[in-house]
Amino acid sequence: MRLPGSTDPIVAFATSATVADVTDDDRLLARELEAAGMRVEPAVWDSPALEWKRYAAVVVRSTWDYHLRHDVFMAWVGHLEHIGVPVLNPPRLMRWNADKHYLMDLAAHGVPVVPTRWVRQHDAAPLAQIMEEAHWEHVVVKPAVSASAHRTWRASVSEAPLLEENFRALVATGSALVQPFVEAVTTDGEWSLLFYGGTYSHSVLKRPRHDDFRVQREHGGTSAPSEPSLDVVDDARLALRTAERARGVSLYARVDGCVLDGRFVLMELELIEPDLFLRSHPEAPGRLARSLLSMLHRG
Repeated sequence: MRLPGSTDPIVAFATSATVADVTDDDRLLARELEAAGMRVEPAVWDSPALEWKRYAAVVVRSTWDYHLRHDVFMAWVGHLEHIGVPVLNPPRLMRWNADKHYLMDLAAHGVPVVPTRWVRQHDAAPLAQIMEEAHWEHVVVKPAVSASAHRTWRASVSEAPLLEENFRALVATGSALVQPFVEAVTTDGEWSLLFYGGTYSHSVLKRPRHDDFRVQREHGGTSAPSEPSLDVVDDARLALRTAERARGVSLYARVDGCVLDGRFVLMELELIEPDLFLRSHPEAPGRLARSLLSMLHRG
């Protein structure tokens, strides 16, 4: 499948300075695109030397430092919009998804979401008070703008006073979330359901290492291909479609959550730079490539 009227169009895979090349997972997608007559280049998103107009599209992939420079990153996305370069995922989706307050929006539209207490920047309420009011024995605390469990930690009722200084430092830099610790993450695992072009592709089940609660690979977590029930897929699809409403269809989406009392409960909706687990299903790279080519055809 080739783009009409174009000779070897170039697609940029946006990366970060610390991940300057295409990742092993994304290389599977690159091969599919190259087989379809496109060229793929890694492109460090904040490089001043790049001429972005030369690309047929910019696919945001391993920009794993975006949360550390949120405003600069969003200004870059806005620049690409301004000069008419297609960006995937769509900028409206990424702006919405970059701050975890999107969970509040989804919950307001009926999507089952892990209960959350929102803490505004400089809010004086102690962590112990928040936990007492919510009747939570164990919680997870994280910044509203974060990725890969950055500055995310766990606390018990007894630990809360000892961790208050950490909590104050977190709230001093921005808004934060306090959520009940979901025990199912360590017992049953956390689901990641992958959607390409809004269509379900496959899933993996992630588990933390024995002495941690974080499922990310960089924190010792593991993942394995697995298929959830059709009800779980339907619940994940509902979360994604609610997000896409009025914001555009996603090229890729990863819907993360756990099954609690028989219902899928959303923990994160990843629309900016998630691991897409392309290596976990033989048809996944081709599915994503076809979705990308179709979106470029539609303009």
